[in-house]
Amino acid sequence: QVQLQQSGPGYMKASQTLSLTCTVSGASITTDGYYWSWIRQPPGKGLEWVGEIDYGGDNYYIPSVKSRTSISRDTSKNQFTLQMSSVTPEDTAVYYCVRGRVGTNEYDYWGQGTQVTVAS
Repeated sequence: QVQLQQSGPGYMKASQTLSLTCTVSGASITTDGYYWSWIRQPPGKGLEWVGEIDYGGDNYYIPSVKSRTSISRDTSKNQFTLQMSSVTPEDTAVYYCVRGRVGTNEYDYWGQGTQVTVAS
C-alpha cells in the first residue's frame, strides 16, 4: 500500500515562507511513470493544482505561483517538499500532496491534508 504522510507548520504570518514535506512509503518517487504534485483547496472553493515534480526531477507550476514556489525532492528520504515564499492570506487553504500517473488525469494516492492559515 502506498502512503503519503504530510508534515509542516499549519499557521503562517504574511510574508513568511511556507514549507510542507510529503514522505512516501510503499513506492519510490523515482519510479518511471509517476508525478508527485501539490494541490490546495481554499475555504469555500474548489481544488487548485499548484505544481509537481516528476520521477526524473522535472518541475511545473501554475503561473500565479511560479515566481515564488519551488518543489524539490530528497530521494534518499523518499520525500518531496513544497516551498512557497511571501505568503499572503490568499494562500490559506488545505494543502494535499498526491501521486499522479503519467498519461492520466487521476491521482490515486493522497496525503492526509494540512490546513495552512496565513494571518494578515
